[in-house]
Amino acid sequence: MAARARKKNLPQEAFRAHIDSFAHDGRGVARVEGKAVFIDGALPGEDVTFVYTSVRRDYAEGKVEEVITPAPGRVQPRCPSFGVCGGCSFQHLTDAAQIEEKQKLLADQFRRIGKIDEVPLWPPLTGPHWGYRHKARLGVKYVPKKGRVLVGFRERSSPFIADLESCPVLHPKVGERLRELSELIGSLSIKDRLPQIEVAVGDERTALVFRILEDASTDDLERLKAFGMRFDFDIYVQRHGPDSVIPHYPEHPPMLSYALPNQDIEFRFKATDFTQVNVDINRKMVDRVMAVLDPAPHDAVLDLFCGIGNFTLPISKRASCVVGVEGSSESVKRARQNAEANGLGNVEFHVADLSQALNDAEWATRRYDKILLDPSRAGAEEVLSYVPRWGARRIVYVSCNPSTLARDAGILVHQHGYRLIRAGVMDMFPQTAHVESIALFEKA
Repeated sequence: MAARARKKNLPQEAFRAHIDSFAHDGRGVARVEGKAVFIDGALPGEDVTFVYTSVRRDYAEGKVEEVITPAPGRVQPRCPSFGVCGGCSFQHLTDAAQIEEKQKLLADQFRRIGKIDEVPLWPPLTGPHWGYRHKARLGVKYVPKKGRVLVGFRERSSPFIADLESCPVLHPKVGERLRELSELIGSLSIKDRLPQIEVAVGDERTALVFRILEDASTDDLERLKAFGMRFDFDIYVQRHGPDSVIPHYPEHPPMLSYALPNQDIEFRFKATDFTQVNVDINRKMVDRVMAVLDPAPHDAVLDLFCGIGNFTLPISKRASCVVGVEGSSESVKRARQNAEANGLGNVEFHVADLSQALNDAEWATRRYDKILLDPSRAGAEEVLSYVPRWGARRIVYVSCNPSTLARDAGILVHQHGYRLIRAGVMDMFPQTAHVESIALFEKA
């Protein structure tokens, strides 16, 4: 009731504000009558008029009505759905300015959260700014009033699916086929019982996993097959949980794959496995990890949150031995398969919840020369208490959340005696405020 009241009683007129900075999600931050206001579509340095979308006790939210004084880095967004679709938040900013803001945010988080000043930064890793997304989960919604099915990302700050004709950040094989996907689903008898499509693009094949809430008819299945044949997609159907995913066309499709050419390794994966969304940046990221971790023939290396072995396998080609640990048993299964397929015998994988105590795990009682961390957005705080036991002289931390990276950096530096040598941004998600980064720590 309180939330509805705040919406109902919002001021209707537009207000003027000067934008002082960026928030972590890409919104501009202004102060109006002493209160912080987070404004969609505003850039630092701009004077704008805005309308309130939410007012709370400690802060407020709004959206730009008019840009009075544009920032030097402002550009016309490429996508006509920008501002409505929640998939992107930075298309109104030049590519160079996006990187600059992400580097600033990373350094600011180290100072503010980690209490670490003057962190040397690597040059950012950059790649294609459009058509880079090889993984995505698309929402699907049949809207009778529109007489069509919507396929795409959710609207900004809304549960509704944005009305998209195409998506320029998705791999073009899928991003330029949203209209055709809409028409396909609209032709099915279960068009109102199909809530999402999982997209996975490999180096040679593209898979679409259709989540369905009731059994498809024979005619539905024929239409899905025809769509796969027409546009060269592998079609999968998921009736229940992840274990229920089955191939529909072809009947026995080969697994998807991606290569790391500089490491001479190829990974095979299922459409529902976690892999990095940006293949170009992933290759550069692995190369940078190898350069800064610098595994040597005598090194024992621990790779935590290892997934399907994206870093583990390259490390194993240069280290004495590598231990990969991951919470998902399915990912560990895939990692073992990929190690065997690449002829790598000096690597072992374990399933473990790294947010829980590890006292009984044999691998956790060993000592390691070097450690790689690549956690989820929640970070690695719980597992850092074991770092003194492992005794590593060098730690490389790959992060998808600069706030938790900065928090964990503070723990490593102020509690465990490491020095933060260098850090930098890896632009895994251009056109968004998402910051992927890497940091190198060495024992002081």
